[in-house]
Amino acid sequence: MSPSVLRRAGVAAAVTTTMTGLVVAAALAPASAAPNGPKPVDLQLLALNDFHGALEPPTGSGGRVQTGPDAAVDRVDAGGAEYLATQLQQLAAAQRRHNTITVAAGDLIGASPLLSAAFHDEPTIEALNAMGLDYASVGNHEFDEGSAELLRIQNGGCHPVDGCADGTPYEGADFQYLSANAFVTATGEPLLAPYAIDNVQGVKVGFIGMTLEGTGDIVSQQGVAGLEFADEVETANRYAAELQARGVESIVVLLHQGGSQTGPDAWDVDQCNALTGPIVDIATGMSDAIDVVVSGHTHQAYNCLIDGKVLTSAGSNGRLVTDIDLQLDRRTGDVIDSATRVDNVVVERTVARDPAQTALIARYREALGPIASEVVGEAAADITRTPDPEGETPLGNLIADAQLADTRDAGAVAALMNPGGVRADLLAGPITYEEAFTVQPFANNLVTLDLTGTQLDCVLEQQYARTTAAVVLQPSSTLRYTVSASAPAGTVADPCSGQKVDGLTIDGAPVDPATTYRITVNNFLAGGGDGFSQLTGGTGAVTGSIDLDAFTAHLGANRPATAPATDRITTVA
Repeated sequence: MSPSVLRRAGVAAAVTTTMTGLVVAAALAPASAAPNGPKPVDLQLLALNDFHGALEPPTGSGGRVQTGPDAAVDRVDAGGAEYLATQLQQLAAAQRRHNTITVAAGDLIGASPLLSAAFHDEPTIEALNAMGLDYASVGNHEFDEGSAELLRIQNGGCHPVDGCADGTPYEGADFQYLSANAFVTATGEPLLAPYAIDNVQGVKVGFIGMTLEGTGDIVSQQGVAGLEFADEVETANRYAAELQARGVESIVVLLHQGGSQTGPDAWDVDQCNALTGPIVDIATGMSDAIDVVVSGHTHQAYNCLIDGKVLTSAGSNGRLVTDIDLQLDRRTGDVIDSATRVDNVVVERTVARDPAQTALIARYREALGPIASEVVGEAAADITRTPDPEGETPLGNLIADAQLADTRDAGAVAALMNPGGVRADLLAGPITYEEAFTVQPFANNLVTLDLTGTQLDCVLEQQYARTTAAVVLQPSSTLRYTVSASAPAGTVADPCSGQKVDGLTIDGAPVDPATTYRITVNNFLAGGGDGFSQLTGGTGAVTGSIDLDAFTAHLGANRPATAPATDRITTVA
């Protein structure tokens, strides 16, 4: 029997991760009969995260789940709102007492395909309403269009600029967004309700929702204007204590922060193989009063028990649903740990399509009109986001080249693209506007600014001056440099002290520290996004085209597009 089957059968399944000598996950104990007393309450949680408006079946790697060690063979197609809705219905129907609560851990909207994004993600909210979602934490992408727009998404009403784009009123989310650690600076109050309490057959269950503390660093400054984001552990523990004071002992945290499995078995969506990432310390630091942590953000899947807490993630794009079966003690109100069973269920496209979702997709597809299918270019072969050892990707380089071409008239000599802004691979064959949009869905403006050679070097050093993995900006073909693997990196406080970047050239000429260069980035980076605070020191900024317009123009002028070589950054010992 596989470990996931063992769990569902209530048999102990050892899932142990050791980091710096500390065991952070232990075996699940066998389920046992309740002692004499009132019968426990059964509760099923169905959890998802990072849906990103994937109403139609996602394509490429974002629409598959690996089911075995060979990624080329052991995989199934997964995801799509029609199949997700059916899977949720079937899992809920299998729960014997039908006490089911559906939850999500952020990024339900934002970075969405055109079908949802063209209507400000209202289609996604309507789809999730129909699926019966109950509670969701906010994620960083919930703030992409600012806090006022997030409140409109929650409460309803037509968009203040575009109106009711599909011609029908927007009623808002039937589910409750929870935002315990996003505070309005002017008032000190949470932007949205920090938690909710659900009464399940007389037992109170608390749900605390949070986004990652670093949201302000990875969302445009306009999106997080007037907001502050608090520490995840401190916030969770504060509200867990408040819930306990209100008589709540079963507590679930919906947190948009996560981790990743590592090692040869990291493909297994129902295991916890050497989990790494911020979520490990966060979960360990949370109060023992917290029973379940549903996480997200990293688009990874895992099924863990850390420091006595269930910790899960269901990948992204609706490809998985986490089925968490709990029993609640009627006398104490707490979760009976020994009866907990957890399974990450693949949303395969073999189940029947949900007709309500099919109708919703058809309605918005018709409203979208012919622009989506307009061919804007061709790709000679797949152009992917797969990074080389230096962190360069073919598609990231192509986008940087497009941005440079678009801003030559503004004096640009090089461009840099943030890797997180490249959201999908570009597949071989004709490229439609919708496919190009899926690659670059954020509608960022291009900004061309002056940086001295010293400032540019410091921006590149800032890629490596982090407490987490490097964030490597994708360079245009005009910019090249070498990274020394053995040289010291700078610090977060002083990135310019790093010595990792050498041999920096533009158009083949060494960069002079005292010379000023016109460099193009998007407005997210220009505002210090992804931690690139050094870019805020640029001067003479000129705002230009929308990034997607620059990309589609470049594709149209270069038919067929080919994958640029990833040779702009080299590594030496």
